[in-house]
Amino acid sequence: MNANLIRGSGVFGGLLLLWWGVSLSGVPAFLLPSPAATAGALWHNLGYLVWNSLITAGEILCGLAFGVLLGVALALGMAISARLQRWLMPLVLASQAIPVFALAPLLVLWLGFGIGAKVTMAILVIFFPVTSAFFDGLRRVNPDYLDLARTMGATPRAQLRHVRLMAALPALGSGLRMAAAVAPIGAIIGEWVGSAQGLGYVMLNANARLQTDICFAALFILVVMTVALWLTTDALLHRLINWSPE
Repeated sequence: MNANLIRGSGVFGGLLLLWWGVSLSGVPAFLLPSPAATAGALWHNLGYLVWNSLITAGEILCGLAFGVLLGVALALGMAISARLQRWLMPLVLASQAIPVFALAPLLVLWLGFGIGAKVTMAILVIFFPVTSAFFDGLRRVNPDYLDLARTMGATPRAQLRHVRLMAALPALGSGLRMAAAVAPIGAIIGEWVGSAQGLGYVMLNANARLQTDICFAALFILVVMTVALWLTTDALLHRLINWSPE
């Protein structure tokens, strides 16, 4: 963990120096504000940014919770029933073939400007990596484990619970990490299309007013939220699946 922290700090420091150098090279501030200007905008608009950050964080967490539940349910259904897999797999693939930017206006039209459209957008982005990773883990269980369970008289339900699910947990963990990384995308796109609050709205409004420093401050908060969500998910998975190899 310390080594990862050192590497992460080094990368962040390098990007910060590069940003500072480019901003001092004569680029207009409305195109690229300096780190100092961004920090000033963050400080002077802290209450405004924190409030909107809480709105976006709530949408992300709701989308993550429902997206993970949907992904796990779909993967289990397809693993249990081959007939269900033939019906569900085309729907799962079709949901990812349509660009999220094309779906966002329709969701806002159908669900309104409230939290429902943003959470639904987040679910659409999140559930696919969970479904794909977990389903792949469930169908790639070592057949010797299943033969041993059948030899010991395990029912299909017991095989699923004690063998297939346990063997597929590392794959599910990979899907959860990916879901945590992409979770903010759906919420932010939903806020861009139709919202009066949230970090997406802040960035869109600041960009229209050429307040690029506020836009960068909101983007910085979003990056911090995403990294914190991924690190929290990774730490929980290390505790829950501590028997899995790194």
